[in-house]
Amino acid sequence: MKFSLGPNGYGKAECRLVRVERDGGRHALTDLNVSTKLSGDLEATHLTGDNSGVLPTDTQKNTVYAFARQFGIGEIELFATSLASHFVASQEQITKARVAIDAYSWDRVGDHSFAKAGGEIRAAVATVTSDGAWITGGLRGLTLMNTTDSEFHGFPRDEYTTLAETSERILATDVAATWRFGTLDVDWGPAYTLIRESLISAFVETYSLSLQQTLYAMGARVLEKVPEVAEVRLSLPNKHHFLVDLSPFGLDNPDEVYFAADRPYGLIEGGVVRDGAPDEGLAWSS
Repeated sequence: MKFSLGPNGYGKAECRLVRVERDGGRHALTDLNVSTKLSGDLEATHLTGDNSGVLPTDTQKNTVYAFARQFGIGEIELFATSLASHFVASQEQITKARVAIDAYSWDRVGDHSFAKAGGEIRAAVATVTSDGAWITGGLRGLTLMNTTDSEFHGFPRDEYTTLAETSERILATDVAATWRFGTLDVDWGPAYTLIRESLISAFVETYSLSLQQTLYAMGARVLEKVPEVAEVRLSLPNKHHFLVDLSPFGLDNPDEVYFAADRPYGLIEGGVVRDGAPDEGLAWSS
């Protein structure tokens, strides 16, 4: 029997990095989770255990911390690209490097005091080869709710369907969004802020007949407002809220009291792509 090595890579996952900028008495805080992954001519280590071409994952971890000290962090898209470019340029056997970063938010409560913000996370992934670079951004954990202006009806029914049609419901979701940039000429911080604002405003302003409709409106709003974005991908769980039957207690319930179910939940996923967008290349490759 014959075998061949398939796609592979290795790296250091989830390097926790906190950097404090001590500019006088007023400090700034950056809190990151950085993962590296390297690919290339790694057949020898898989087939024979020859590690002469394997940059240790511990070295990758150390590089993350050293770069934070030497060059600072700045925007996470640029920090990820800088790290990925370093690994490709410095390691002859490495032809592709992918660096993924999650950024956690802290709210300032004093000159050198901070309170951990909610569960929302900003993300960026940079993929670099000798032929080019691709950057995606993202966010997850953004919880949104409309308490009205949402309906769901007109769906097919079969012998297993029990769901009642409704012209009045709560629509709630935890947004997980990723977006692909069609250019590297981006003002990263303001772009992220505008993308986030666009996702929220589209959710708020869309009279929703389905979560799919809302998903498309959110992706389209980002492409409309941020021309550097070529594609948006969204994953939206439908966080169900069921009206509680209070009739056993002699009470009515005029759309006021709900049970918030955590599972199971509907999961709506889809993407919106700009017409004429550049090829995705390695932007989404893992």
